Amino acid sequence: MSKLNANLKAELLATGSVNVDESLLSGTSTSAAGPGTGQKSIFFTSGSHRVRLDINKNSQLTMIKENNDFIILKDNKELVRGEIEPVLAHCPEQAYITLSERCIYDCKFCSVPKIQGKIKTLDEVITIVEKAKKTGLMKAIALTSGVAESPEDEIERLVTVIRALKRYNVPIGVAAYPTRNSTKLLKEAGAVELKYNVETMNRDIFEKVCKGLSLDFILDSLRDAVPVFGKNRVSTNFIIGLGETDECVREGVEHLAKMGVIPVLRPITIQPLRKDELEATRPGAERLLKLARMTREIIDKYGLCVEVSQTMCLICTGCDITPYRDI
Repeated sequence: MSKLNANLKAELLATGSVNVDESLLSGTSTSAAGPGTGQKSIFFTSGSHRVRLDINKNSQLTMIKENNDFIILKDNKELVRGEIEPVLAHCPEQAYITLSERCIYDCKFCSVPKIQGKIKTLDEVITIVEKAKKTGLMKAIALTSGVAESPEDEIERLVTVIRALKRYNVPIGVAAYPTRNSTKLLKEAGAVELKYNVETMNRDIFEKVCKGLSLDFILDSLRDAVPVFGKNRVSTNFIIGLGETDECVREGVEHLAKMGVIPVLRPITIQPLRKDELEATRPGAERLLKLARMTREIIDKYGLCVEVSQTMCLICTGCDITPYRDI
C-alpha cells in the first residue's frame, strides 16, 4: 500500500488540486485567508504526512474511495492512499480563523480584496472556537486577518480577540500586517507565535504584486519580533512561483534565518479572480523538494527548529514541504 512521502507529497502539491465527488467527503474546508480564499479543499493524510488539495473537477488528479481508504490516482494509476482529516476551522487540529475577510491593500496573488467579505464579531469567533473545542481535537488557535480599515485598527481587533480566547488554554498564533507597536501588543495580549509575511524577497516582484506595502518595514518588524516572541516563535510566508530565481530564494531564506525567522515556502495558488493580473507559475515537485532541502540546511545552520512550533502553518504542513516534518 502506497503511503505519502516527501516525493509523493511534492508531486501532489505541484498539482495542488484533486477531482473528487464531494458526496464522498465530510471534511471539506473553505478558505477565507489569503491566496486560497473561497476555494473548497480537503486535507489528505497518509503515513506521517498531510497535504491540502483544492477540489477541482479539471484536476490531473482524481480521488476515489475503496472501503475505508481514499485513493489518489493520476492517469488512472494509484499514486497514494490514505484518509481525509476532519477540518475544525480552515485546517485540522486548529481553529484557524480569519477576522477580516476584506483588505484595503491589493496584493495580486490574493482574492480577499476582490471578494471584500465580512468582518467577524467576537461572538462569531467564539462560536467557531467552541465548535472546534467540542470535537476534542483542537490543539491550537490561529488568527489571521486582512486589513479592513487600517493596520492599526486590525491589530486592535486581533488584540481584543486574543485576550478573549486565552481562556481556552491552548497556544494562540497570529499572522498580521505589522504596525509600529503590533509585536508588543500581540505578545502582551497572549499570542505565543507570530507571523508577518514577506510574500517574496525579490524587491522588483514585491513592488509589482504588493503595491502600497513595505518589504523593509516587514523585515524590520520580523527582526524586532524575535527577541519579543523568542527563538523559533516567529515565521513568515515566502511565496514560490512569482518569477523569483532559486538563488533569490536561497539568499532570502538565509537573510530571514539569520534574523531568527523561520521561512515557510508556499507554492503559489493562482486564483481565478486574479489570473489576468498575475504572472505566476506553480512550482514543480523537483523545485519544491530542492528548495525545502535548502531551507532545512539553512535553518539548521542558524540553530532554528521547526519541530517546536505549536500553531499556524508550521504545525499544519498541509500547503508546503515543511523541513523536518516532511523532509
